[in-house]
Amino acid sequence: MKIVLATKNKGKLKEFNQMCKSKVVPFTELLGDIEIVEDGDSFKENALIKARAIFEKLGDKYIVISDDSGISVPALGGEPNIYSARYAGENASDKDNLNKLIDNLKAKGVKKTPAYYTASIAIVSRYGEYSVHGWMYGEVIDTPIGDNGFGYDPIFIPYGFDKTLGELDDNIKKSISHRSKALKLAKPIIEMLSGNIS
Repeated sequence: MKIVLATKNKGKLKEFNQMCKSKVVPFTELLGDIEIVEDGDSFKENALIKARAIFEKLGDKYIVISDDSGISVPALGGEPNIYSARYAGENASDKDNLNKLIDNLKAKGVKKTPAYYTASIAIVSRYGEYSVHGWMYGEVIDTPIGDNGFGYDPIFIPYGFDKTLGELDDNIKKSISHRSKALKLAKPIIEMLSGNIS
């Protein structure tokens, strides 16, 4: 029974495979490269849009998991929020997005300020649709430090730590991340659905 992840993001795929007992395959292995328009107003809506789109194409022998996540900085009016992956434009790289956030912090004269990550995981199967959320709180800084992780990790310092996610060991990050918190809630649902689908 295949569990399919509705993402092309290699960083997310790696995190899901580290946290799930069953192997998670990206939808591109089964469907090739297709574009999904994420036009929802929240992380939950966008996660459901992606999971539904892949589930409809694959059929009901699959469980499709989708994650929509991002960082929000209250000092910037909550930006980038649901636009985290395309903050610097539609085809922006992780580095482009990171640099735009740093530029916006510097433009406001902010060196360090509270921020938080949100992860919404949607699960779609023939037995219905489910969604869960996880959060990680901390601060962003205006200078990137560390090469671990991806996205905004080099400028995010989780509360309780004095290092950025870009500096922290993968095991520490896995234990505190917004995605791992959401996945802990999603796991029982995925296991229940896996047992029901032959």
